[in-house]
This record gives sequence, C-alpha cells and structure tokens, in this order.
Amino acid sequence: MKEANILVVEDENIVALSIKKKLELMGYSVIDTASSGEDAVVKADLFYPDLVLMDVMLRGEMDGIEAAKMIREKFDIPVIFLTAYTDDKTLERAKMAEPYGYISKPFKEQDLKSNIEMALHKHEKEIRLR
Repeated sequence: MKEANILVVEDENIVALSIKKKLELMGYSVIDTASSGEDAVVKADLFYPDLVLMDVMLRGEMDGIEAAKMIREKFDIPVIFLTAYTDDKTLERAKMAEPYGYISKPFKEQDLKSNIEMALHKHEKEIRLR
C-alpha cells in the first residue's frame, strides 16, 4: 500500500492539527490543511490529494458539502466527511456530494483509518473500471 496524500479541511486550527498528527501516526501524509470551502477547492486543484477529509461546517461562503461536491465533480477526488453534525437534514444534503464516508466527531482513530482505507480502495477500483 502506497502512502496516501490527504488534504484536511477543518476550520478549527487546533482540531486540524490534531487530525493531521493522528493521520501521520497512522502512516498517511497530510499535504496541507484548509479552513474554508473555497480554500479546499483551490488546494485540491493545486495538490491533487488522494483523499480529502472534510468538515461540513466551515468558514466562508462555501460549506464543506458544497466544496466536496465541487471537488468530486472537477477533480474526481474521494471525500470523507468528518463532522459533529449528524442531523437528518445535514445527512440528506451530504448525500448529494456522494461522499465515500461520513464519520461523526468525536471519532475513534480505527474508524478513521478503516474509512480512509475503504475509500481509497473503492476509488482505485472505480478508476480501473472506467
């Protein structure tokens, strides 16, 4: 398994750094962090990560769901939502972005790792089938 490059999108800096540290301890490479939806789209284009871990509620005009939709459509990069929002309305909106996972905070590290591995595997398989 090659080391996956991950973009972390989280508007709370301390949370972003904590997630980055956990991912690196799991053997992933965090190529950058973004704190807004707009920033996430720019950095997805700039770095082309293997996966994006996306918070739903972000600073700026574009929330995580809109950013995830755009990243998936423009760049075909898998997105996993990592969020404290688990209400039905948010979940229904999130489905529209076709995420590869939806993890609620606080999360267990093993849940994060297994979701990332499944998303990377599924995306790789989809690419091969095209």
